[in-house]
Amino acid sequence: MKKILVGMSGGVDSSAAALVLKEQGYDVGGCTLKLCGNGCTDAAAVCEKLGIPHFTVDLEDRFRQKVMDAFAEGYIDGGTPNPCIFCNRCIKFGEMLDYALKHGYDGIATGHYAKVAQDEKSGRYLLFRPADRKKDQTYVLYGMTQFQLAHTLFPLWDRDKEQNRILAERYGLPNAGKPDSQDICFVPDGDYAAFIERHTGRTFPEGDFVDTEGHAIGRHGGIIRYTVGQRKGLGVTFGKPVYVCGKDVERNTVTLGDSEDLMTLTAVAEDVNLISIDDVSEPMKITAKTRYNMTDASGTVERVGDSRIRVTFDLPQRAVTKGQALVLYDGDIVVGGGTII
Repeated sequence: MKKILVGMSGGVDSSAAALVLKEQGYDVGGCTLKLCGNGCTDAAAVCEKLGIPHFTVDLEDRFRQKVMDAFAEGYIDGGTPNPCIFCNRCIKFGEMLDYALKHGYDGIATGHYAKVAQDEKSGRYLLFRPADRKKDQTYVLYGMTQFQLAHTLFPLWDRDKEQNRILAERYGLPNAGKPDSQDICFVPDGDYAAFIERHTGRTFPEGDFVDTEGHAIGRHGGIIRYTVGQRKGLGVTFGKPVYVCGKDVERNTVTLGDSEDLMTLTAVAEDVNLISIDDVSEPMKITAKTRYNMTDASGTVERVGDSRIRVTFDLPQRAVTKGQALVLYDGDIVVGGGTII
């Protein structure tokens, strides 16, 4: 690939990705996706500084359908979805890649911390964790297809954040000191419940908090306001720490329990995408993550029926949550993953 369109958010990482590729001799362009009423003058200014073309692609309708709607529906169904996974699968490495190929580019690049390489023996494209494990973003990239991986570069795989800031400063980029964004782009205030009510036009009634035996012990403020593992913001006190251990959408109840009630040895996932292998044809030792910010834990994955996988962990795991991703690893290689049910 010689001609690469870089996804430009206006942040330091995407700008550094464009810089690194330009220094490596690629013919680089910049692309900003308009997703939820946002524009990005920073990205345009960076591209102008680098002397590369900048494009803005309006994907608001697709983003609303594929990401915002899916996020709201996941919460309403009792889960806690990760919208970055939807966005990567359908928008950044779907719609943006399509746009790049239609406009004469060989592929795309982003500022994600990960690595793509082709396995010479199998011919498969593999997804690897980056050199800096603290910045590992492979958890939200497990849904990438072989076609997407074959047409994607991650130029920051062997770099860290400080190196990228120094590079941006050296080129005099206006966003060199810009802080990282920590929030979901369409929920900048972090109030997921308020967003869901605005987005869907629905309200969600109060219901019972119940203990692990099903006895009512208080009232909750609407089931979308809680997620498994949550301790703060419950609105009730019991004289000891209690945690959300489950949600029953049909009964409109939220189960509260002790920390040990959150522990489980298994996780089952559907909507499975495999990267390094064709199928889980027999039980396989792996490590796995059930949340973005956790250390992967060892276990065994096996196929459950035609469309699901199950991981049995060697040690109990905390707060395995419906809607989050179950991502499998073989050392630094991403085996694949799915959505926890």
